[in-house]
Amino acid sequence: MMDAPSVPDPVFVLAAPRSFTSLITAMIGQHPELYGLPELNLFQCDLMEEFNTGLTPDGISKSPVWKTMRHGLLRTVAELYAGEQTVESIHMAERWLARRADRTSAEVFHELCKSIAPLRVVEKSPGVLRKQVFMDRMLEAFPNARFIHLLRSPVDQGRSVLKAKGGIGVLLAMNCVDYRGEEAALEPQILWHDTQVQILRFLDKLPDEQFVTVRGEDLLNDLDNSLGALCRWLGVSDDVEAIAAMKRPEESAYSCLGPANARLGNDVNFLRSPALREGGVTSTPLDAPLPWRADAAPLHPRVQALARELGY
Repeated sequence: MMDAPSVPDPVFVLAAPRSFTSLITAMIGQHPELYGLPELNLFQCDLMEEFNTGLTPDGISKSPVWKTMRHGLLRTVAELYAGEQTVESIHMAERWLARRADRTSAEVFHELCKSIAPLRVVEKSPGVLRKQVFMDRMLEAFPNARFIHLLRSPVDQGRSVLKAKGGIGVLLAMNCVDYRGEEAALEPQILWHDTQVQILRFLDKLPDEQFVTVRGEDLLNDLDNSLGALCRWLGVSDDVEAIAAMKRPEESAYSCLGPANARLGNDVNFLRSPALREGGVTSTPLDAPLPWRADAAPLHPRVQALARELGY
């Protein structure tokens, strides 16, 4: 009788929204020894009943877009247990989740990892970074997981958030508003700053070997060397075939729009056009006038200082 495969601890990508997260997570997940998932959002909940209903234990709605935040897990269950993502297999996934309503999110995540073993799960859910309790739940479930702190320059990340579908809603939900002027104005640099602080506080709990910081611009501008270094840090093959597979994120089963009852699970722009486009990725200088500000002010000094500390 053959032994069951060991279940490796997952790899979590921690990053602010619009920080190349969809592309780079999909790339890493295409490595032959890894398995990239869409956004599961599991650790925003304790029990699966909360995930299924979208209601907190005291009956408050978790998010006005919680229905779409469930799409990644539904697509994952459909793909893993039905071998396809169709309207019918998504209905099956709903039943699968309903049968686990009394389980914890950690138990369900462990079950998924076991079904994927010996491949190692790679996942990112930016919503988990909203609250420290969500991140603590993730670490409690997987104390030996690896964490990739993925960065993007604050000016470019802020510009991207404002352009993205739903980006303004994210800024409002996170209270990223500057009240210092005569009129209140959306200020995406608050999202960048507060997310990095949240991640850094979390990483302070971990030994150095358990996490790595990656600037997305550096990775995309030097793919072979950056991906090779990341593979060696993860302890997986860095041969030519593995690196080539990572450059084909569009081959993931999740790198496309899903069926009508679970369309998303990732950034919609990535899902519509998931291929890697090789070429130079630039960073806007930290002291440049911000394109979204009427007064053309640069980044706040605290944001500039943190960005420089992180290598920009």
